[in-house]
Amino acid sequence: MSTTNHSISIPPDIQAMQDILTQQKIAYNRHQMPTAQERIENLTRLRHALVKYQDDFATAINKDYGNRAFAETKIGEVLTCIEQTHYYSKNLTQWMKPSKRHIGSLHLPAKGWVEYQPLGVIGIIAPWNYPLLLAVGPLICALAAGNHAMIKISSASANLGKLLERVLAEIFPQEMVAVINGGGAISDAFSHLPFDKIIFTGSTEVGKTVMRAAADNLVPVLLELGGKSPAIVHSDIPMKDAATRLAAGKLWNCGQTCVAPDYLFLPRGKTHEFVQNFEKCVKTMYPSLKNNNDYTSIINDKQYRRLQGYLEDATAQGAQVIHINPKNEDLTDVRKIAPTLLTNVSPNMQIMKNEIFGPIIPIFEYDDIDDVLDFVNARPRPLALYYFDYDKERTSYVAKHTHSGHFGNNQVLTHVAQDDLPFGGIGASGMGKYHGPEGFFSFSHERSVMSKPKFYAFKMILPPFNKPIHKIIYKTFLRK
Repeated sequence: MSTTNHSISIPPDIQAMQDILTQQKIAYNRHQMPTAQERIENLTRLRHALVKYQDDFATAINKDYGNRAFAETKIGEVLTCIEQTHYYSKNLTQWMKPSKRHIGSLHLPAKGWVEYQPLGVIGIIAPWNYPLLLAVGPLICALAAGNHAMIKISSASANLGKLLERVLAEIFPQEMVAVINGGGAISDAFSHLPFDKIIFTGSTEVGKTVMRAAADNLVPVLLELGGKSPAIVHSDIPMKDAATRLAAGKLWNCGQTCVAPDYLFLPRGKTHEFVQNFEKCVKTMYPSLKNNNDYTSIINDKQYRRLQGYLEDATAQGAQVIHINPKNEDLTDVRKIAPTLLTNVSPNMQIMKNEIFGPIIPIFEYDDIDDVLDFVNARPRPLALYYFDYDKERTSYVAKHTHSGHFGNNQVLTHVAQDDLPFGGIGASGMGKYHGPEGFFSFSHERSVMSKPKFYAFKMILPPFNKPIHKIIYKTFLRK
């Protein structure tokens, strides 16, 4: 009786990816605790590359989008990353120091402390909406914590992916930092690799699949997801103030931002005033849309059709649609959607069941703030919640009666660019934090250390357990 050996053939590109991970693990094990100076030098090289290739990054992302404002890439992505390299270079030496901890009196003499070790190799899965920021941002944290990293770029960001692969290869050996491009099977295989930690940025549904894949190897995950981030406006705040800030936050990158305000609560009777002010803001920022390079396109046909489907569904269910298109241009051939406000909205509409990720704001009116908070709290916890009110007491009330990854008072979006604030979600909008000190500690292993001198006092309480010392312990410590 004969048997046939059927070996499993691994596609070359997936095998190459696995080989890179093996190389990185071997390289990390050769040098497991890089010095602060080595880490700062890595961040410095990265910063210089970001400055050198800033125009190339903006051009590549513009090609991926069809049209993406150069300023949105340079300010929102390149500059933010550069500032993060400065921040981590300044602080990581202090964060690396061991943290002294208390030792219980029964265990003296002894010392205890926590050491912060690199985890090893970090897998970074970046989305298409901010492909540079959400690839390089986690990389900065990983390098500051002394790790190696592999970065998976979205297949929708093919031009940026190729450029980033070339740029990082100029400054880092592949055994330290590597960029992986491609989609489909490559994306799935990447999330199944036995990294020491994975950070994924993207949708909640895909985040679930990444977490399931990581579980096969017990790989811890840091999930930066999305969800529907509400904005609430109090009646006392000028509608002009609220409209200006909401328009700025919603239309940056044409709403394709995970922390963009997703739906809006206005005091009853204030919608008309808000719409007027919102329209003025739009026309000031974008006097035209079609050939205006400042107004970003929707990333691809799939996302464009999805948004149009939401609008069609909302219209069919009775929503009133307000398109703000200053020159009434046909935007179909440039894959742009005019800033759009929806009124007469119901929670049953598709646009209220899914994250929008586009330049559309559904509007509800309210009478009682507690009804608004009940509405928000009955839904998955959002990545951000924005409240517009200059009254500190009312603001505190809203903050204390809601949960969200971030609470923004009279601001939207810009918290992501704050170096010293942690960024992350809660519940369905994510788990774990990075940016700020949390970025360093999220990618570090907090190893406890306890050291005893030659004198071993613990032997005094070893069996037999009928010695006088035991009676002293019971009377001293086992009491109310």
